[in-house]
Amino acid sequence: MEKVLEAKNIYFGYDKNYILEDANLDIYKGDFLGIVGPNGSAKSTLIKIMLGILKPQKGSIKMLDSPIEKFNNWGKLGYISQKVRDFNSSFPATVEEVVGANLYNNMGFFKFLKKEHKSRIKEVLDIVNMSQYQNHLVGNLSGGQQQRVFIARTLISNPEVIFMDEPLVGVDVNSQEQFYGLMEKLNKELGITLVMVSHDIGVITNRANRVACVGNKKIFVHSSKDFNEQEYIKEVYGENSSLLHHRH
Repeated sequence: MEKVLEAKNIYFGYDKNYILEDANLDIYKGDFLGIVGPNGSAKSTLIKIMLGILKPQKGSIKMLDSPIEKFNNWGKLGYISQKVRDFNSSFPATVEEVVGANLYNNMGFFKFLKKEHKSRIKEVLDIVNMSQYQNHLVGNLSGGQQQRVFIARTLISNPEVIFMDEPLVGVDVNSQEQFYGLMEKLNKELGITLVMVSHDIGVITNRANRVACVGNKKIFVHSSKDFNEQEYIKEVYGENSSLLHHRH
C-alpha cells in the first residue's frame, strides 16, 4: 500500500520530559485514521508534529515521500484545527468569502473572486451540501453548518489528505451524523485520506478503518475491525489497568 505519511522513532517533549517516546505511525493512501487517547496524551501534538508545526527532538517525518522539512506542496494537505471553533461569529463574512479565502494565492494582485473562482466555490459547497447558503453570513449558521463551510474551504485546493483535530466538539448529534456521512463521501467517493483526532472512541472506531491509540508515550495502531477496548485501556493507561463496568 502507498504511504502518505511515515513517522519514525518520534521523541517529543518539553524540558526533556517526553510525551512521545520512540513513537511510530504509518498512514496509507485511502485511510480514514482515527486518533484516540486520554486527555493530555499528545493527540493534538501528534498532528502538529506530522504537519511540521512542531519539530520533534528525535525522529523523522515523511509526508508524500518528502521529508517534512523539505515538503512544500501544502496545497495537497488540509488542516482543520481546534481553533476553527473559536471563529468570531460577529465577523461579517459570507460563506462564499470564507471558502474563497483559500483561493487568494490564485487571485493576482487585486483580490477579487473571478467567475472561475466562484464556480469552484459552488462546486465544493455542493459537495458539503451548503450551496444554498453561499450568500449567508457564516456567523448566522449553526455549529454543524459552520463546520461544513470550513471543510469546503479545505476542499478548495483539492487536498489528498485532510487532518482534523476534534472537529465535532460542540456539534449536536444530528450534525455529527451528517458530518460522518460527509467524511464517508470524501473518503470513499473522492479518495481523500482522512486523519481525525476524536474523543469519542465508540463512534470513531465504527467509522474509521484504522485507529491509532496514543498513550504511555507510544502509538498503538489497530484495524477498527479488530479494535479491543480492554486492550486499548492497557495500552494507553498501562498493563495494570482494567475496564470497570458500572450498573445503573
